[in-house]
This record gives sequence, C-alpha cells and structure tokens, in this order.
Amino acid sequence: MADLTASGFSACPACDAAPLAQRLADRADHADGTLILSLPSAHCATCITDVETALAAHPGVRGARVNLTLRRVTVDAPGLSADDLIPVLARVGYEAHELDPDALSATAADRQGRDLLMRIGVSGFAMMNIMILSVAVWSGAEAATRDLFHWISGAIALPTVFFAGQPFFRSAWSAIRAGRLGMDVPISLALVLASAISVFETTQSGEHAYFDGVTMLCFFLLIGRYLDHRTRAIARSAAAELTALEVPRATLLAEGAEQVVPIASLRPGDLIRVRPGARVPADGEIVEGRSEIDRALLTGETLPVLAAPGQMLSAGEVNLTGPLTLRVTAAGRDSSLARLTALVEAAESARGRYTSLAERVAKAYSPSVHAMALTSFAGWMWATGDLRLAVNIAAAVLIVTCPCALGLAVPAVATAASGRLFRRGLLIKNGTALERLAEVDTVVFDKTGTLTMGRPVLVSAAPLPADLPPVARALAEASAHPLSRALAEALADRPLAELSDVTEHPGFGVSARWQGRMVRLGRADWLGVGDDDRALPTSATWLAVEGQTPVRLDFTDALRPGAADCVAMLRKARMRVVLVSGDRQAAVADLAARLGIGDYRAGVDPQGKEAIVASLAAKGARVLMVGDGLNDTAALARAHASISPASALDAARVASDMVLTGNDLAPVADAVVTARRAVRRIRQNFAISIAYNIVAVPLAVAGTVTPLIAALAMSLSSITVTLNALRLRDGKD
Repeated sequence: MADLTASGFSACPACDAAPLAQRLADRADHADGTLILSLPSAHCATCITDVETALAAHPGVRGARVNLTLRRVTVDAPGLSADDLIPVLARVGYEAHELDPDALSATAADRQGRDLLMRIGVSGFAMMNIMILSVAVWSGAEAATRDLFHWISGAIALPTVFFAGQPFFRSAWSAIRAGRLGMDVPISLALVLASAISVFETTQSGEHAYFDGVTMLCFFLLIGRYLDHRTRAIARSAAAELTALEVPRATLLAEGAEQVVPIASLRPGDLIRVRPGARVPADGEIVEGRSEIDRALLTGETLPVLAAPGQMLSAGEVNLTGPLTLRVTAAGRDSSLARLTALVEAAESARGRYTSLAERVAKAYSPSVHAMALTSFAGWMWATGDLRLAVNIAAAVLIVTCPCALGLAVPAVATAASGRLFRRGLLIKNGTALERLAEVDTVVFDKTGTLTMGRPVLVSAAPLPADLPPVARALAEASAHPLSRALAEALADRPLAELSDVTEHPGFGVSARWQGRMVRLGRADWLGVGDDDRALPTSATWLAVEGQTPVRLDFTDALRPGAADCVAMLRKARMRVVLVSGDRQAAVADLAARLGIGDYRAGVDPQGKEAIVASLAAKGARVLMVGDGLNDTAALARAHASISPASALDAARVASDMVLTGNDLAPVADAVVTARRAVRRIRQNFAISIAYNIVAVPLAVAGTVTPLIAALAMSLSSITVTLNALRLRDGKD
C-alpha cells in the first residue's frame, strides 16, 4: 500500500489521509494511482493470497490488499486502470469489477444471500423426498424394488446436487483452471465422489447407495456457507457502516432553482440545500439557516449540536430541525466521509502478525488436504479392496479438513473489534494497532487539549460585585484574548454595560470609560497589582474600576469529558498512568490530583516528552502515548502505540495509530481492554481450529466419520470461530 499519510489534504475532523477510492466518472484521472475492485467470489484466506500474489506479479502494481469482509481489493498501481487489472484476476479464476464508492450498497450481498437460501431450499426439499424413498430401502426392500427406489432417488439427487452445489463447483473450477487448490476444491471433489459411488452402486444393483447422504451433505454445506455469509453481515465493518452514510444525490441551487444532481457532479463553491431530516451530502460551510446536527454515527457525540451560518458540516451528518444552505468545500471522494471510509478500509486490510500466520498456514494447508485424502484412499483400498469404502473415507477427509475456520480466525476478530471501537468513537488508522495496543502497560497523557479541552473556563463570577458583571462582559467582548472570550461566554446571560473610549492594549488588556470612571480588564502587572500566580493552579485576569479594589477572576482548563473515567479504568486495569505537560508545575499538579495520577512531569518541552517515552521503553515498558499538539508528535511516533483526539493538529493525527472522533476520552481505556480481548479471541480461534483438526482428521482417516458428519463438523467449526469473534461486539470476555 502507498503511504496514506503522505497526502497534505485535511481528511476530516478525525483523520488525515489521501483518498483510496476513485469514481467511475473519473476513471481517466487516477492521480493517486489507487484502484478498488470488488471480488464477489472471494470467500477464504486462500482467495486473499491468490489475488494479492497475482496482482503483485503484474507489471506496474506496487501493492495490493484484500479486504475479505467487504470482498474488495485495493490496488496501488499508478498509470494502470481497472481494465488492465480485471483480466489479471480473471486468469487466476476471480471475477472482478471496478468499484464506484458512491454506488456501494448491500444489494450484491443481499442477492448472494437470497441465492444461497434458494439453493438451500431446493436441496432440503430434495433431501426430504429422497429420505422417504430411503425408508423403504432401510425397511428391507430388495432386488428390483430396491433398485427402482435407488434410480428414483438418483433422478432427484443428481440434478439437485448439480444445481445446489454450484457455489462450490464454480469456485473449484475457477481455482483448477488457474492451477491452484482452493478450499472449495476438496468440497466439490467430495460431492462428485459421493455421487459417483452412488451411481456405481445403483448400476451394479448394490445394496447401498448414498443419494440421500449426498443431498444431505450438500444441504448442510450450503447451510454452513449461508451462516458464514450472515455472520459476516452481522460483523459488518466500520468501513461498511461509513459507506452506508453516503448520500447518492444532492439538491443543487443553481440560478435560484433547485435541481437534484449526483454527488459526483458537485464542485467546491456550489450551493446545496439540506432539508430537515436529511443527511448532509458533502462537506460545506453553512451560509443560510439555523438547525441542530446529529453527529452520533460519525463522532459518537450523543447530543445534537447547534448549526449556524459560518459553521462547517461534514458529509454523513444529519440535519435535524431546520433547512440549511451549504457552500460545498469537498464532495464525493474528496469529502471527509469518503476519506474516513478509505482510512478504515486500509486499516482493516493491513496485515498483522496473526493475520500473516493464518494466511501462511492456510496456503500450505490445501495441498496437504489432497495429499491426506489420496493417502487415505490408497491405504483403505490396499487394506480392504473395497472401492466404495475407500472413496467414502477419502471424501470425508476432503471435507473435514477444509481450513475455513483457520481462514476466519483473524479477520472475524479484527472486523468485530474495529467495528466496536468505531461505534465507541475511536478510529483505528493502522492495521497492527490492535496487536500493539494489547501489549501496552503504560499510558502517557499530555495535559492541554488531551486530558483537558484546551480552553479556559471561569471558575466563578462570585468575586464580582453585583454591579460589575455587565461591565466585565462589555470589556471582555472587546478583546480576542482567550481569557476574555471565556469571561464573555460565562457572563453571556448578563446585560452589557454602556462603555466609551474602548481600547484594546495588545499583550495587556482592554480599557474603557464607564459612568465617567476608567475601567480596565487585563494582566495584574498592567493594573499595578503585585500578584504572582505562577504558584497557583489557575490562570487569572483582573478587573479594575477607578476608585475600587481590583477583582481577581480565576480560570481553569475544563476537563475533557470522560477523562476521569478513562484514568480510573486504566488504573483498575493495573496500568501505569503518567501525565506529561509543558504547563506550569502548579497547574499540572492540580490536574494530577483531580484525576488521581501520582506520576506527573511539568515544564517538559517536545524533546523532553520524546525522551520520557524513550526512557520508559528502554526500561521495558510498552507505552501508549495520548497527545494532541505539535509538541507531542515526536512522542506519538516514538511510542509503542498512540492515540490523538479529533481536535489534534494534523501532524499529531498523522503520527498517531488511532484517532478519537468525538470529545469523550473514555474510549481510550475501552480500546486497551478491547485490544486485549481481541488478541485473546484470536488465540482462542487458533486453538479451536487446531483442536478441531486434531480430533476430526484422525477420525476421518480412521473411517469413523461419514461425508455427512464431516460436513456438519466443518460448518460447525467455522461458525464457532465467527461467533466467538462476534462476542467482542458486546464487550464480552
């Protein structure tokens, strides 16, 4: 993959990344060299390896990553088009189509589900009818009667297997034509062998035919495939959820008239109308109207926020109460929603240590399956001379050893974990972040902008005499200083005093005349007050009225929502929590006391922050750095894992592995817990897969497992692995 952080574009309030998607309408202009192709037939770990290997071998392709959950591949191929790459995949047996992100929907997945259900119904109906005929055979029918029932059963079973087994046969044929052994090859071979031995027995007037078993085998294999399809749909990734927020059309205002147009046709500067209840189709600035905006699905914020002229909105947000007119700043693949989707897809497609291990094992597994089945057939044929028995045992081995569970072990967990964290308000930018986060034992927090909101808040207006709040508000309104703005906000419900000769003195404060007296708001030394607040935890400004004693107004930095809960949860998890800040000693000590952090450092410069993280790492600590400023960038890059709030500077967001999409800090602690659970799930899934094979393979080789039982066992192992991964969605251990 190309470096997604190399772009200088601003991705959204939570990320900074170059887009990975390209519209079909812009096919001729692949400026970033990235294509996305859908892979409707991809379904297992072997498919991932085959597709990536074939594309990587093609001249001009710098890299390719398959997202199995979304059935798509992202290709880094500057100068190439989809028409160049689709034939490459066709040669190795995979159907591919260029993906238009604006047209993404669940239609293809729904169609596949309906197709599987139809085939399940056909095979189930045939199975029941053949079972009725088999009852007569089992009850003692002999000679011509038995042969008649076998022929009738065959007439029902063979067309049924041919039709219902198409998902397995098509996949297997594509694999064989491409010279590889996919996971559906042994399944198809088992169905063909079981059918062939049944036809042979019938033509020889044999006592046993297995048409009932073949249709039942096909029935249960299809059920397993459908349940896998449904569990993948339940475990829909965060990228798929983001894609669902995309709006295909917008109401364009052109020459005073409204016109509904595709999103692809919008350009920066266009005016669009967003009606109440509609989703915002593109990034833009409000130029007319007031409303409330629901950002819950994008940022995790549960309360609506006020929207007014001059405010920026992002694609995917919901307009709740009033009509709005927006001037478009970015639309389609350039919108914050599209870039956020691309970033999540890149993270889900990345390869971690466990993913690579599973793929290597699965790749070596398919040839081993066929070798084991052939050996079993030869051994039983040599030992018994019974062709029917040898074929049945070989078919059972082929089915029972299918490594589907192994292929699902990691992707199912990664999808469930990233989806849970995204819904909690945490975006994973790096595919290996979960594995590294699970190893963290020390968390280093920055102060301003991370544990706090980075804006001052008036502690109390009580020090002001009853007649001075209007004066204080009027003076504060005349200044752009952060403390003045905080004071004006705190006194917004008070009336404004009438002032004259209002003058701002940069670096000192504001002066004016009120009722013939000089009034000033600003620094203590400017007002002649001998005050040294360096030893105090709060910041302050002073209000002086001629002839009266100056009044001190204290400000504190507001805690970020969830900060206290986050620190408490981390300490409960027995993690070391460190506070590092460039702020004054008194302010840092006060915040540490409020949050219960015993280890804190004040007055630390950017190099010092990086040195602290490096020192902790040198002592064996696995450090998670949480910071938001330019002075935190080096420390974020140095840490074992890193997280930045959505309000962080672009440089900090680029350097971090994860980004908080909302204001709440609690998801940081939840991420650590979820990462640890995810790694446990992956290990459990590996254990389930290994235990299943240790038990099932010897039984199949020993001849104690029929093809039907093998199909049930194989499907059950895959479903068990996926359901175990889905427990992460509910935060269960």
